[in-house]
Amino acid sequence: MRALVIDDERLARKELISMLDDYKEIEIVGEAMNADEAEEKIDELKPELLFLDIQMPGRNGFELLESLDKSPKVIFTTAYDEYAIKAFEVNALDYLLKPIRKERLDESIKKVLEGEEAVARVREKQEDGEYKLGLDDRVFVKDGDKCWFVKLSDVRLFESDGNYIKVYFDRFKPMIHKSLNALDKKLDDRSFFRASRKHIINLSWVESIEQWFNGGLLVKMKGGERVEVSRRQASRFKDMMSL
Repeated sequence: MRALVIDDERLARKELISMLDDYKEIEIVGEAMNADEAEEKIDELKPELLFLDIQMPGRNGFELLESLDKSPKVIFTTAYDEYAIKAFEVNALDYLLKPIRKERLDESIKKVLEGEEAVARVREKQEDGEYKLGLDDRVFVKDGDKCWFVKLSDVRLFESDGNYIKVYFDRFKPMIHKSLNALDKKLDDRSFFRASRKHIINLSWVESIEQWFNGGLLVKMKGGERVEVSRRQASRFKDMMSL
């Protein structure tokens, strides 16, 4: 994995690069001392991972990410812990406090590599044409410059919105450019149910079911959403949710 180290302190860059020599999976393709230099090198070198300091002269690390059309994966490296919450709001893979400890760096690299391996396994199985995504699988969800590596058991609902799908998990609702029909073919129908032309629901998130208009059903999800099951799908849904 190609990585770029961004920090205004030269010694901090050199120390981190030296520590990263122990990880053969990580290739350091460059370094930068501020956001302007980093933006140029990201465009030129196309790194897949950034080790990014937050407080730097000029623009800080968050402002750098906001300026990018496409953001690589990010591990923040900083001497200040007050930015941790904001770091995870911009979907950083990890947040390392300086001085960086070897065991914490190990954990961060493990997160990166496990994510890459999981995505590769899913892609390989999908190419075989037989594999369906289930609750234990993780998928990347990208919306603009934000991305998440989400376990499908945490996704309670998919909602069609024109040429996009809104993905409901935690407190997030990012939009992905995909049709609901295409997604439906990839999901394991033992775990995910096509409630209507507009919705696919995670059956493990169903809280209650009640009769609705014209022979349909109204499903209340544990996240608070209410989803109509069409009359056509109601009978099949009852069968799946019954003993």
